[in-house]
Amino acid sequence: MADDNYLLKGLRRRMVEDLKTKGIKDKLLLTAFAKIPRHFFVGKGFEEWAYRDQAFQIDCDQTISQPYTVALQTQLLEIKPGLTVLEIGTGSGYQSAILAELGADVYTVERFQKLSETARENLQKAGYSDVKTFYGDGWKGLPEHAPFDRILVTAAAESMPKELLLQLKVGGLAVIPVGGQGEAQKMYKIQRKKDGSFTKSTHGMFRFVPMLKGKK
Repeated sequence: MADDNYLLKGLRRRMVEDLKTKGIKDKLLLTAFAKIPRHFFVGKGFEEWAYRDQAFQIDCDQTISQPYTVALQTQLLEIKPGLTVLEIGTGSGYQSAILAELGADVYTVERFQKLSETARENLQKAGYSDVKTFYGDGWKGLPEHAPFDRILVTAAAESMPKELLLQLKVGGLAVIPVGGQGEAQKMYKIQRKKDGSFTKSTHGMFRFVPMLKGKK
């Protein structure tokens, strides 16, 4: 992978300005995007493309989400230092790095072993070796480490993943895209109430790879 040179830093600054124009207002989040070399998390030869606001194909027919999608999901999560975050769908590890840079204690699950291993390497290269990576079934979450302050799902669930939501602390937030494949999916922000119920709000339509059960 390329080093973090002046050209790539310049492209990263331009990406951050683009995120601002699209409505991302969280200053700490924008600072995290300005700091983290996204090109560490894309395939070799695509370094200069890494800062375009578009998704990229990675191994195992998966994608690294476009910067705006990563930023919006993270902004909806209302991350604060010290919060425990469960991420479902590690992918390349870029979203995990953003969460860690914001001070979260990150637990991330990936169903593809190859991606999980690559993400761990990417995170170490970028300086985020404290992220806890797990190879497993994202639908099951990590009950042995629950409850979590925040849960983020980076793939589209066909239906609301109830088993995951039960791993959320009272007062905690989850951000999950829900909908079938071949159609746009709704982005949900969910909060767990004291009585065990959940409140939901929607925040636009997106397209994600499917959230599949099992592991490979």
